[in-house]
Amino acid sequence: MPFTFKQFHVDDSHCGMPVSTDGVLLGAWAPLAQAKTILDIGAGSGLLSLMAAQRSEASILALEIDPMAARDCQHNIDQSPWRDRITLIQADLLDWYPLAQAQTQFDHILCNPPYFDNGPQAQCDKRAQARHTDSLAFADLLTAIKHLLAPQGQASLILPAASLDRFLSLLPQCELALQARVDITTTPTKAPQRHLLCLSHGASSTQVKTESLSIRTASGEYSKAMVALTQAFYLKL
Repeated sequence: MPFTFKQFHVDDSHCGMPVSTDGVLLGAWAPLAQAKTILDIGAGSGLLSLMAAQRSEASILALEIDPMAARDCQHNIDQSPWRDRITLIQADLLDWYPLAQAQTQFDHILCNPPYFDNGPQAQCDKRAQARHTDSLAFADLLTAIKHLLAPQGQASLILPAASLDRFLSLLPQCELALQARVDITTTPTKAPQRHLLCLSHGASSTQVKTESLSIRTASGEYSKAMVALTQAFYLKL
């Protein structure tokens, strides 16, 4: 379903995962101010790449394994104001990064990764690939991030609450550390359903910057924090 933002349009007709609040939250929150080069792993429709281009002056590489999603991504890039700063590569991360790491490291890496590792897979192969870690295990993703991230770089991801502990337990073996975390709730009284994470090279620290964000108020309106974070993108905010 096509989705129009304030400065760009996204057609996700052939993507396993359509435009979602998760992606918008990640693209709006990731600390990109110092980044000159950005890698978008599992770009899908190109949403994160386009948001990063709107928020920064960086050169952006969008990596997408699925050829049909890559077609949507390229179309969306071509129709955007930032077509000269975003390059798409259609490839499997695990095949691509061993060759790429010798030539390129990135100041920032963005990823809205597959996260379901149990339960029935979606009947649509593309949707299953986009949602299940069978297509990209957390350990493999973190190993790739370790090798592709510049020494002072950062990586931003969004995960469901059920996957958080398992994901964080893998950081030490990849010599990555959690720098910041935002716990996302639908309303103030609900438990967190998603977590925004910012990683860097180094050992784990007990001084992780932790915040909370509720998407909506108890009355169902967008919260002030949600509006402040996403108003540069959503048309009606």
